[in-house]
Amino acid sequence: MMFTTLALAAVAVFVELSAGVVIFDDSVGLERRFDGIGGLSGGGATSKLLVNYPKKQRDEILDYLFKPNFGASLQILKVEIGGDAQSTDGTEASHMHNSWEENYQRGYEWWLMLEAKKRNPNIKLYGLPWTFPGWIGDGTRSPYTNPKQTATYVLKWVLGAKKYYNLTIDYIGVWNERDYNITYIKILRKTLDDNGLSNVRIVAADGGWGIANDIQKDSVLASAIDYIGTHYPGTLTTTEAMKTGKQLWASEDYSTFNDNVGGGCWARILNQNYVNGFMTSTISWNLIASYYQALPFYRDGLMTAVEPWSGNYIVQSPVWITAHTTQFTEIGWKYLRHGAGVGKLETGGSYVGLVSPDEKDLTIVIETMTHDHSLCIRPALPPYNVTAATVEIEFKGSFAALTSLNVWYSKPSYGSEADVFFMKRNKLSIVNGKASLKVNPDEIYTLTTLEVGQKGSFDTPPPPSKPFPLPYTENFEGYEVFMEPYDLAQQMGVFEVAQGDASNKVMRQKVLAQPVTWCQAESLNISLNVIGSHNWTDIYVEADVKLGEVNGTNGVFVAARVDQGGCNAFSTTGIFLYIFPKSNNYILANNLGRTSVITSGQLGEVEASWNKVSLMVKGTVAVGMLNGNSLFNHTVPSKPTSGFVGLGTDSWGIADFDNLKITSAENHLHLLRHVEKQDTKLYFVPGAH
Repeated sequence: MMFTTLALAAVAVFVELSAGVVIFDDSVGLERRFDGIGGLSGGGATSKLLVNYPKKQRDEILDYLFKPNFGASLQILKVEIGGDAQSTDGTEASHMHNSWEENYQRGYEWWLMLEAKKRNPNIKLYGLPWTFPGWIGDGTRSPYTNPKQTATYVLKWVLGAKKYYNLTIDYIGVWNERDYNITYIKILRKTLDDNGLSNVRIVAADGGWGIANDIQKDSVLASAIDYIGTHYPGTLTTTEAMKTGKQLWASEDYSTFNDNVGGGCWARILNQNYVNGFMTSTISWNLIASYYQALPFYRDGLMTAVEPWSGNYIVQSPVWITAHTTQFTEIGWKYLRHGAGVGKLETGGSYVGLVSPDEKDLTIVIETMTHDHSLCIRPALPPYNVTAATVEIEFKGSFAALTSLNVWYSKPSYGSEADVFFMKRNKLSIVNGKASLKVNPDEIYTLTTLEVGQKGSFDTPPPPSKPFPLPYTENFEGYEVFMEPYDLAQQMGVFEVAQGDASNKVMRQKVLAQPVTWCQAESLNISLNVIGSHNWTDIYVEADVKLGEVNGTNGVFVAARVDQGGCNAFSTTGIFLYIFPKSNNYILANNLGRTSVITSGQLGEVEASWNKVSLMVKGTVAVGMLNGNSLFNHTVPSKPTSGFVGLGTDSWGIADFDNLKITSAENHLHLLRHVEKQDTKLYFVPGAH
């Protein structure tokens, strides 16, 4: 008996599993229209560092994202309609800071849309607000207080895109992941239509599926909305959403660290959003991880570009995973029916078949991603198994005459073996309408009649990585007015280049009142701009500062060791030197909200306009100066141990900054001796001689 059991076990090793018979048949009819795969720039400031890359590397990055049949070949670009407030990784500027002005030179989303269109004229453009400037709320925290005013504000953004950049916006959203308002959606639709923009379609509500219930109850609302967009659906939809008959989108998804597990997440949901949830479009948050390390959701993009000073960038696995679908389909193709070209493999994994509008071309995407290698950041993924197997494929209908299909293959590595991404393999032979394909766990296949496809590359690799350069200086003279300075990543408030006194240019904080906010950070009523490296420890920073004579802020600060930004900025710690010229005092604080005060005192002699404020932090000592005169030499907490340099204002209102200088504290140890000569208490600093 023991011998028989062992023999059977040995034999079982050689039994090849079958993934079942998979049928691709268009004779039974087609299913839903494919609406495209996209990436999201915004929510917020996720493309911040891309803008000032050297032109060569910047063009290469944009080619990897948008150029057809080269890299990700994205079919939709979704952007934030800036609202002057923090929306995840920074603040994006509004086209209307105030009700009495419009400006379409602010921000970098216009530039990004132009670059995407330059590479792919057929790419669709989608705009969505996260936040709104304060005047939109009419003193409230809601954009729906005056729906017509808000609709007109969004209309002007759409019209501005066309007038100033000849960009046609295809889709508009309501309010990202916040309450929708039925009256507002109806007014928005009418406002667009009344201005000749019936071509601009509304996606709602960029949150959950709940709006489906209202669509079924309200025919006017139903006619106003073209697509139901949900976020992070876990590949599942609802019965109520299906009943609406609307096209269903994962209008924001992925949001996962872009290593190979992140690539596995992306591969699985690109297929299974349709297999399980009938979702015809999936849009990645974010498009490109181009924001400082230590800001929220670092590297949750299709690729990574965080060093404009070096030109280094990394093409991550999600780029090539995307290509498996986008290089072999176009918006307007149709999915085959479930059971006739869309479904699950019996041994784990999924497949989708898509057909061109003329029904002459077929593309099939198969994924066998395992549970642990395809985890997304949200939602939780129930357990399942994937096993190596042979897939028996039958082609029926107009596909019965096929004799072969082109094969593109990827297998991310999760061990010591090398990655395989987007490799063209030998054709799959089809005999009498039948073919066999062996699949293993964690693989992606594209089978297609199309002869296109390219794993794009360039003659030279990206330059090597380098740390943020020191010393660093910025006088803002090299920018056009209204531009956002390159390396400074605004976290609250809006900082743009303005014409200062005489002929010089300055960086000006422009937000005058509390915006209609998206996250808790704005409750501080403080602006914050960060720059540099989160790893900086001993650092010196100085800047010339000036409070606005009209609509001016109460005070300004420079800071070191700023430990975080984003929506967590309300709990940001660091070493902050606030100066209040009008009341002639300063505060040295251990947090952004200056509730944790280290020391305070009088400023002494203050200039009527410009004042130079300086802060050096070395070990557990901070030295502060105003106009070259000592303010303090004081011990400071040891935490945080490192962080960015920061600039900002103590309250909403105008302040100007100029002649920013950042160097290592080692270059300024003479300040300790300078302070000692003024009979100020001197604290021992390791390394100071």
